[in-house]
Amino acid sequence: LQAMSDNEQDWLALRPQEPSPSQCCGSGCKPCIYDVYEKELAQWERAKAMQDKSLLMGKKEQSSNSELNPDTFTAFSVSLVEQLTEDTYQYKFELPGNSSLRLSLGQHIVLRGVVNGLEVQRAYTPISPGNAEGYFEVLIKCYEAGLMSQYIKTWKRGDVVFWRGPFGGFPYRRNKHGELLMLASGTGLAPMIPILRSITDDEEDETFVTLVGCFPTFEKIYLKPLLQDLARYWNIRIFYVLSQETSLEKLPWSYQETTYTGHLNEDLMKTIVNSCRRRPFVLICGSSAFNEDMSRYLKAAGIEENSCFVF
Repeated sequence: LQAMSDNEQDWLALRPQEPSPSQCCGSGCKPCIYDVYEKELAQWERAKAMQDKSLLMGKKEQSSNSELNPDTFTAFSVSLVEQLTEDTYQYKFELPGNSSLRLSLGQHIVLRGVVNGLEVQRAYTPISPGNAEGYFEVLIKCYEAGLMSQYIKTWKRGDVVFWRGPFGGFPYRRNKHGELLMLASGTGLAPMIPILRSITDDEEDETFVTLVGCFPTFEKIYLKPLLQDLARYWNIRIFYVLSQETSLEKLPWSYQETTYTGHLNEDLMKTIVNSCRRRPFVLICGSSAFNEDMSRYLKAAGIEENSCFVF
């Protein structure tokens, strides 16, 4: 029986992940992330029925021209690996010449990895500006037991990695919303960064932003220098909620006024929503449990579902 369940677990780990509704941008991408998922699921079911994992190793179409493409995987080379916290890294990839990924705000790209000869795919959102020339950057948290993490942890400068996309995104338009309230847990910060940057880079954009970043401890806040820079803009406020810190006394004084300890709960949500300068439109990104909790607290704070977007 044990062998049976190990085998089942192996197959489950290889099953393609169903995209969440928010990963579909609704703009009719071809192939839509769901089309790709259906195709990969059929391939996985066929391989599982025949108990033949080699069927998952079929050559995926690959493109050698360095244009990002939703249909085929394109090779990009790693130019920098920077460890941010004990389990989170920032990776920089080269783009040929001064080319750009030309991503819309909050769009994600899909990484393909091969672990023990088996293929895994995961979606990540670049944190570099969508029009950054000659490079793009991705923030990735590695998990001890994660299949993809085992592959990512081996990356070093000069390695070649395959990406496909872009997909999804948040249809942001300048001054469309009076205030954006961004609720991000851990690497859920990633899709918020390009939107924040586009607002601060555009002198005509007068959108207020309140970003709430949820992390376990002060040490585990990513991209502190960048966030500190953004918080200097007149229309940007940044708060931190640290679930494993018990006291604010050890924090640098510049963080003490903008940091809460414990969890982002219903009461704190009401306080934050009430402190917004205008009625906020809310962007949420984190684990599915985090996203569900936030939606519930927002409802209690009087924010309707049609005023929220979940990445």
